[in-house]
Amino acid sequence: MNNHVGGRLRLRATPKSWAIEAPFHITGYTFNAFDAVIVELTDEQGHTGRAEAQGVYYHQDTSASMVAQVEALRARVEAGITREELQALLPAGGARNALDCALWDLEAKRADKPVWQLAGLNAPKPLLTTYTLSAEEPEVMAIRAGAYAQARAIKLKLTDDDRNAERVLAVRKARPDVWLMVDANQGFTRESFARLLPTLVDARVDVVEQPFPVGNEAWLDGLERPIRIAADESVQDRSDLARLVGRVDVINIKLDKCGGLTEGLALAEEARKLGFELMVGNMGGSSLAMGPAFVVGQLCDVVDLDGPLGLLADHVPSVVYEGGTIWCPDALWGGPLAVSAS
Repeated sequence: MNNHVGGRLRLRATPKSWAIEAPFHITGYTFNAFDAVIVELTDEQGHTGRAEAQGVYYHQDTSASMVAQVEALRARVEAGITREELQALLPAGGARNALDCALWDLEAKRADKPVWQLAGLNAPKPLLTTYTLSAEEPEVMAIRAGAYAQARAIKLKLTDDDRNAERVLAVRKARPDVWLMVDANQGFTRESFARLLPTLVDARVDVVEQPFPVGNEAWLDGLERPIRIAADESVQDRSDLARLVGRVDVINIKLDKCGGLTEGLALAEEARKLGFELMVGNMGGSSLAMGPAFVVGQLCDVVDLDGPLGLLADHVPSVVYEGGTIWCPDALWGGPLAVSAS
């Protein structure tokens, strides 16, 4: 695969804050908006590649810090840069994600071929996606689960208090029909997880995401595992995979964590070789941020790409949510020039 964009480029990096309908609570953090950087790369023929990244909140990525990282590479990027060179110039994170995915989008426009074809993948299909519930009072979560009428899969954010069993049971009662997973965002101890596990089994929860804090992966050793365990914060990129073999079942790939579609596809390939199942997730944001993740999602067993659903306004064009699935139109991201909305 040729990943050299070639020729001089014009770079534009813009901070963006996406307002959300309500505060979004997880273990140890509350989102009041999704702050992003939007990168545009335009070549001398007028082709433009675009991408959006939120960065990683627990690595202190902000709109300002990501813009600064991108701007520091302006001369190098505008002189023409390959995705391979970019991997060496920036660490994994939101800034590299935005630049890398903008390069992919630009390459699609210049080659007049969709990104999935450039990446050697099969033609995409709509993907069943989870709809994520913020960690709230159990009755509030039940009401919101019921309001997600089209949802066929729901992900519950749990936290480090003693009401998680109530949350799970309330949501399951409200939606006996849906596939269910829970996400602790590092909020459990071995003891609290052991107490909760029978409830999770009774409620037919299929995946538990990131139960324990990063650095405590040894807590997974010898753990009773009647439900699949997914690693999120414990896996940033390929370098983290080896220590999780035999400890978790599923790897959550987020492009903001690993630093772009280039590493995301490599991470997916390596994780599969090591016997892991794959999940694609998101750090929030608009439809523009979902586009590259939708490509990775074609390889995944679990898909969690609902970021735009809680926004007051979304990027246009946008992804399509229908019947519990997500679809990324070519005109949004990664499509050939012929259908570009530019």
